[in-house]
Amino acid sequence: MSAQDLPPAVREQLTRLDQFQQNLQAIMVQKQQVDLELIEIEKATSELTKAKSTDPVYKTAGSILVKLNKTDLSKELAEKKEVATTRQMVLSKQEVRLKDNVKELQSKLEQSLKSINPKK
Repeated sequence: MSAQDLPPAVREQLTRLDQFQQNLQAIMVQKQQVDLELIEIEKATSELTKAKSTDPVYKTAGSILVKLNKTDLSKELAEKKEVATTRQMVLSKQEVRLKDNVKELQSKLEQSLKSINPKK
């Protein structure tokens, strides 16, 4: 049975399932990027805490290094961490919701396909 032989409702469900799966993949990639960003922030914070208050500290701004006050850089890293953590939570919730949608739609599709092509 080809896709053309399927009823329009089933074809629509297949299209929606494909969209959900693509969205889920995109969310998982974004989540992985945020996870890496958090690891980077943790490493930077760790190194910054090891530095003495008199040590010069720098941050990258494009292709240059900018000298900053240790306290200012600590605050900036804390803010970045907060934003990344919030983003991570949002992406995790979206991931769970999409996985649930995929499971539900797969179940509906299985039922639809069984009713179209019952076992002989």
